[in-house]
Amino acid sequence: MNHQLKFKNMRTGDKIFDILNYTLLTVIMVVVLYPVLYIVAASFSDPQAVVSGEVFILPVRPTLRGYEAVFKNKKILTGFANSVYYLVVGTLLNLVMTMLCAYPLSRKEFRARGGIAMFFVFTMYFSGGLVPSYILVNSLHLTNTRWAMIIPSAMSTYNMIICRTYMSNSIPDEMYEAAQIDGCTPWKYFLRIVTPLCKPILAVLTLYYGVAKWNDYYTAMIYLRDDTLMPLTIVMKEILIQNKIDMTQIGNASNLAKLQGMSELLKYSTIVVASVPVMLLYPLVQKHLVKGVMIGAVKG
Repeated sequence: MNHQLKFKNMRTGDKIFDILNYTLLTVIMVVVLYPVLYIVAASFSDPQAVVSGEVFILPVRPTLRGYEAVFKNKKILTGFANSVYYLVVGTLLNLVMTMLCAYPLSRKEFRARGGIAMFFVFTMYFSGGLVPSYILVNSLHLTNTRWAMIIPSAMSTYNMIICRTYMSNSIPDEMYEAAQIDGCTPWKYFLRIVTPLCKPILAVLTLYYGVAKWNDYYTAMIYLRDDTLMPLTIVMKEILIQNKIDMTQIGNASNLAKLQGMSELLKYSTIVVASVPVMLLYPLVQKHLVKGVMIGAVKG
């Protein structure tokens, strides 16, 4: 009721602006939301309904055959387990390396921080390229190992700069002086005071690193050859693009139409399964996400 009265009392120009604004936002929401709803509905629909184009928003003749096929496919399960491993181990290493690098660069008494920071920034714009990187990883005997997915991307310079900026702006120097008076060592100060105060930026970095790790397939294509080490993104690429589906993993099919229907159903079900872990990251870091993202913003 209050919104209706407020709208009636608005000027004509403001009313037109609000109508156009809400209309545009509604169109954008539909454009973004419809593909998601369609994929979810198709993953729960009958295979023949998916092939014939009967699915629109709601599932047609609901079934769980697609998800049964996903969890019977050994390549998908292996890829999912590998992706979870790369996500957990890789993100933990990313956070540790970023914090250990950002903290000393945020200390004003560290005189060399400006020069060292310039070296990090230099790597953001200039790199050796793919061939030198591969030679380096190969010389370290990391190719075709799990560490090839973790160590080469142990830290992002961009994320380190964000973390350093947060520490410089949010943690006062007086806190370190007070900790020193109480007999706190630099390591204790870092672990017991700085790290807990950095929860908002750690939540943001967890989201950034986690999503990047989960969606990474380029690194696997370059450094991995063993199918048992491939992440889920490579398996999805084979299913969605190259159409390499091992139908023996799905079950016996009576005709080609059924094979095609199960093939399409498996694609949509795999997309849903692959999207769940990333979607679960957002609620876990939501509490600190806004504060961490707004670091450096102008307050009015």
